[in-house]
Amino acid sequence: MSEVKLAITGRSLPRHLGLFGLWLLVVNGLIGAGIFGLPGGAAKLAGEYSPLIYLFCALLILPILLCMAELSSYFSSSGGPVRYGTAAFGSFIGFQAGWLYYIARLVSFAANTVLLVDSIGYFWPEATAGIYRGVLLSMIIASLTLVNVLGSVRAIRSLALLTVVKFTALLLLVIAGAGYLGGQLLPTFNPANVFSSGYDIGAATLLLIYAFVGFESVIIPAGEAKNPARDMPRALILGLLLVTLLYIAIQLVSVAAVPDIANSTSPLLDVAAMLFGPIGAAVLMLGVVSSVAANLLGAIFSTPRASFALAEDGSLPAWFAVVQPRFLTPANSIAFFGVLALLLTLYGSFLWLAAATVVSRLLLYSLTCAAVPVLRPKLANSSSFVLPLGYTIPLLGIAACIWLAMQVSWSSVLATALFVILGTVLYFLARWQAGRAAD
Repeated sequence: MSEVKLAITGRSLPRHLGLFGLWLLVVNGLIGAGIFGLPGGAAKLAGEYSPLIYLFCALLILPILLCMAELSSYFSSSGGPVRYGTAAFGSFIGFQAGWLYYIARLVSFAANTVLLVDSIGYFWPEATAGIYRGVLLSMIIASLTLVNVLGSVRAIRSLALLTVVKFTALLLLVIAGAGYLGGQLLPTFNPANVFSSGYDIGAATLLLIYAFVGFESVIIPAGEAKNPARDMPRALILGLLLVTLLYIAIQLVSVAAVPDIANSTSPLLDVAAMLFGPIGAAVLMLGVVSSVAANLLGAIFSTPRASFALAEDGSLPAWFAVVQPRFLTPANSIAFFGVLALLLTLYGSFLWLAAATVVSRLLLYSLTCAAVPVLRPKLANSSSFVLPLGYTIPLLGIAACIWLAMQVSWSSVLATALFVILGTVLYFLARWQAGRAAD
């Protein structure tokens, strides 16, 4: 099998990613565009309890993230869910795990690219329509594709720069808000309001869970990590901790600074304008653009590694597993992802698919949690990150996925089912082609 892989790829991917690079992928997978628009909806659905809903969502995600942290310590090759599903349940389930991840990230990437162009339209209204929109979308995706093809080191450096800009804007908002608002920052909780004020805690949780998905992008490029068994779990846990604290602080400032935040369509811009005036809104817009761009760069770095891993396993054509000999990157997989994303942004009506990505992620997360009891007895060793409490944490992760799945609509379930069927067709087509080539 190793000779077959060598013939396909030519070379293995170099291991450039340390703890900091992996942590960047975690926080930029989590912090995308959502936090710039979620505080208003959260306040509308949960009022003064909205900061606590972020903490509740983090607790729901924590067992799932911990399961991924354990599994990531067992594998040193790229692929993430593809590897876990294949090792635990066979190649067909492994392919479906990779396929679900790929589709969820592709649609999210396309949606966030459009959002980035809409944000630019705040300064340049013509950018949101006509030929200017098409040219701008093409330039953004082509630039991100090229940066990733040229090498992982360049991609991570670009990601680090965007992360600095994004965090600077958000931290300035929190620090200035805390200094300006003082004691008003902490809300007064009235337990009776939970039941008498029309709050919908379930809907608020489903809304805010969007802000906590995407962390799985870090486990895909494990084959390019210097020490995945040590650094992957640390990056995941540190990333979730930092992002949760930041989300709670942003929500506290938002609710205190703008009393009518629940009716705002651009809540953080309104908060920045309230604290700093028009200049503050302009500075925060730079943070929006940097945040979305960093999220896009992280997605186009990680997601093509999934199709690369599927091709290495023979579940996709060998073309996807070709490594560019000069830059040592999976250039074909990166280019294919860029082309698909561009088609979605230019021509596809993909907004209805965005909700389906929640269901696909929940299926992916459930599969990951279920793989822990299967793989721990086979693969755990002294250097592995093994969770305490037996299999309690994987069971809690599965329970969280089931509860969240009960909050979604049937249309989302149907869309995900169609994707699974499409993936099944592609899988058996690739196997049939491989069988013919062997004959």
